[in-house]
Amino acid sequence: MGGDFAPIQTLKGTILAKKELDDQDKLVLFGPKNIISEKLIEHGENVADYQIVDCSQTIEMSEDPVKAFIAKTDSSITKGFYYLQNDLIDGFASAGSTGAMLVGATKVIGLIDGVLRPCISSHYPNDEGQDNLILDVGINSDSKPEQLVQFAQLGSLFAKHIMHIDNPKVALLNIGEEENKGNSVVKEAYQLLKNESSINFVGNVEGGDLYKNSRVNVIVCNGFTGNIVLKLAESFYNILADRNIKDPFFEGFNYENFGGTPILGTKKTIIVGHGKSSDIAIKNMILLTGKIIKSKLCEKTIKTFNYDKN
Repeated sequence: MGGDFAPIQTLKGTILAKKELDDQDKLVLFGPKNIISEKLIEHGENVADYQIVDCSQTIEMSEDPVKAFIAKTDSSITKGFYYLQNDLIDGFASAGSTGAMLVGATKVIGLIDGVLRPCISSHYPNDEGQDNLILDVGINSDSKPEQLVQFAQLGSLFAKHIMHIDNPKVALLNIGEEENKGNSVVKEAYQLLKNESSINFVGNVEGGDLYKNSRVNVIVCNGFTGNIVLKLAESFYNILADRNIKDPFFEGFNYENFGGTPILGTKKTIIVGHGKSSDIAIKNMILLTGKIIKSKLCEKTIKTFNYDKN
């Protein structure tokens, strides 16, 4: 029931995803069983092909996420995290309350040992027709230097194992390329990143370098800056779409193509979808969840941080 266009678009997206998943993959749907069953039948689906977990409650976008998560024990998000915690599912995705998803991610599933803060990322199209990665884009408005270093590590792992970029180039978003540029946090982060052997740090990049594949693959910043960059970029796509102009480069800013973003740094696979998700966005959110599960990204991240810790 999460998202502005639930449950219709959610179920249509689920049906589309099922067609692209492997036969051994199992979709588990959390929500009112009668509604889910009814809508699946309306769309010509066999209800038996899906596992449905009946949930009588929904956490609304307007509710306090912490209070709602605790109070609404029969909500789809709360139950979903219970299933994930108890290994009844391998990954959990929702276009519902982002705040409630973060509560479940941090309080129920928990962060990987050694990870200071979770973060979320976004794809950013580059001039080679591929994508760069920028993080954090919203969870951490203020970040300490050591947290920025960890975002770089998390982003590098994602770029390597999900985007299949060998030895990804990692850069710090700044107001200049010089080592002495930026505020005190960014300056200190630069020094830490320069001495971090687990990543391929290439220095500072400015806003104009974000789309240049030759310069960088992973862009690191705090969530305040990253969210502004992301929404500004998305606005370019919306302006062109409103004018009926289609451009392959700017199509890379269409969130529907990616569907959602993983909460990086948690012990298990958790994907947050856009609140305005269409059926295409839901489909891609589910497919991304499966891709991350199969890549064993969480397990590889745990090994990396445990190694660094030791």
